[in-house]
Amino acid sequence: MMETQVAPPKILRGFRVWIPLIIGLGVAGYLLYSNLNEVRFVEVNANEVGTHLWKDSNNNGIVEHWLEEEFLPDAAGQYRKQNISDILSDIQWSGQSTVFILLAVLMIFVRDMGYIIRIRLLTDKKLSWHRSFVVIMIWEFASALSPGVVGGAAVAMFILNREKIPMGRATALVVITAFMDNLFFVLCVPIVVMIVEYSVMFADFSGDVSGGLITLFWLGYGIIVLISLMLFISLFFQPRLIKSMLMLIAKLPFIKKYREDFQRTGDEIVITSKEFRGRSAKFWLGIFGATFLSWTGRYLVINMILAAFLSLGFYEHFVVLAKQFALWVIMLISPTPGASGVAEWGFTRLLGSFATSGLLISSLAILWRLISYFPYLFIGSLLMPRWLKKK
Repeated sequence: MMETQVAPPKILRGFRVWIPLIIGLGVAGYLLYSNLNEVRFVEVNANEVGTHLWKDSNNNGIVEHWLEEEFLPDAAGQYRKQNISDILSDIQWSGQSTVFILLAVLMIFVRDMGYIIRIRLLTDKKLSWHRSFVVIMIWEFASALSPGVVGGAAVAMFILNREKIPMGRATALVVITAFMDNLFFVLCVPIVVMIVEYSVMFADFSGDVSGGLITLFWLGYGIIVLISLMLFISLFFQPRLIKSMLMLIAKLPFIKKYREDFQRTGDEIVITSKEFRGRSAKFWLGIFGATFLSWTGRYLVINMILAAFLSLGFYEHFVVLAKQFALWVIMLISPTPGASGVAEWGFTRLLGSFATSGLLISSLAILWRLISYFPYLFIGSLLMPRWLKKK
């Protein structure tokens, strides 16, 4: 007997389904276009000729490379005015470059595969490989459009719920992923700091050690440790704290009508917590192993990009990895979508000491974002309409 096909609601038929695609591709295209055409003032090294002098017009002591009013034309200046297209054209390509850029792209796949494996394990393989891929891509799409301080967690709960996972369980799964991501950072930082000296890890573009950056880094690390501890206690020992918070929110006047939904979500979180507490060590090792795989792939993207145009030894590769922990803290507190602008600035300041040219390191920063950020905007834009129509 053939199964009856139910027609989608009228609101999801015809042109309406393409609206998210048009909006998504429009946003992605605009961000890419604006980044490639944005004018920046790039610091040059001693053996390079500058065209502008920094004047700090707003007296904040920060070199804001994107503000034209911060710079005055000067033949003996330390900065050169260029747009991103000009900067990228300065890259000297070779066979080595091709190999390592392909490896950088491979690391992107490794990163996503780690996330896909993790979500499959957390859902007890109820999500197929294809559905897990779609969930992760839309999750990354949401993260790419969200400020670093927000992330895509709220959207992830909605996505998982639409994949027939109860909201309480979906909330618990997202909390576990956040805990595992933070745990990777918390465990790796002490190891990195023991191997790489401050004078190397926190050296900026000019080779000087930034005390402010060190303070920011350890402040960020302390916050992440605190958040990890709170997530661990709330999820595995006191899940009723999360339920109590939900019920407190449900008392707000404009949310009162959803009180039963909040109650049900809280109950599901408590049940899910008890279930996960009884999981084996093998299960949790698998989850953390997938997390380790994804974050290692994420970090190695930058290593591969630098190796494509610079000569790096084994220890220097480890230093690059160490500097990325500091870069991640900077991106985490960024108020811009996907840490745009802040990520590129942090990249050039922290990794500039590896390059003989300030223009080259700026070029590699943009290349890094083109490889690791913009693809998710376009993939998410293409997947979103079909997913919305189905879910």
